[in-house]
Amino acid sequence: MKNKISVRLASLLFFGALLVSACNQVYSQQPLSTPTLIPTGLFVSPFPSGQDPMKVVADLGTQTALAKTAESVGGTPGTPSTPTTPGTPGTIITPLTGPSLTATLGTPGIPVATTPAPITVVPGATTAVPLTIVVPSGIPATYTLQSGEYVYCIARRYNLDPDDILARNGLIDSQTIYPGLTLQMPQSGNPFPGARAWHAHPDTYTVDFSTETLNSIACYYGDVFPEAIAKANNLPLNAVLSVGQKLSIP
Repeated sequence: MKNKISVRLASLLFFGALLVSACNQVYSQQPLSTPTLIPTGLFVSPFPSGQDPMKVVADLGTQTALAKTAESVGGTPGTPSTPTTPGTPGTIITPLTGPSLTATLGTPGIPVATTPAPITVVPGATTAVPLTIVVPSGIPATYTLQSGEYVYCIARRYNLDPDDILARNGLIDSQTIYPGLTLQMPQSGNPFPGARAWHAHPDTYTVDFSTETLNSIACYYGDVFPEAIAKANNLPLNAVLSVGQKLSIP
């Protein structure tokens, strides 16, 4: 019984001591506030004193642009690129494959082939083609007179006596001779009496009348074949001539 009373008294004394200690404890006070100094100038600069604000802004813009460029190419901003190591002397470098370059200047001493100039073809234009004209050789068995021709003309041309031609065909000198008449040509007999050339040639002949033909012009020169005049001027044998036209006479 006495032990229980002693325990209770001890407990009461312990709690009483705690209460007395709590009453004597001083409450913690709020720390004193430190006033913040604010510049009293009209314009307050956010940059440290002694630095140019515009230079700081420009440096920030440059750093931002470099960072964006590095990100766009997949690199790390601020990381310098690795310099290329120069080739070692004596090392064989294999050229890249690709289209070869053609040299503009030719090699000295080697002729350079030139491309021929293109030929321009004008629609509707005609190109003169040399005509195939055969100049007779020898005496034909028969001959048909053309416009502007007569017996003496044919005799000069083939170096025959005109009387032999008339006799062979039963003609007289005063008989009318007309174009389209076919003559039998003597293959032997006397040559033409006199000079065969009636007018000198080679020459340049100017057409005086529209009725003239290559055959009649050949008769003018005597011993010239109309085929030779046609060939020299690249004209057909039956060409229609115009007044003032000039012809080369061989």
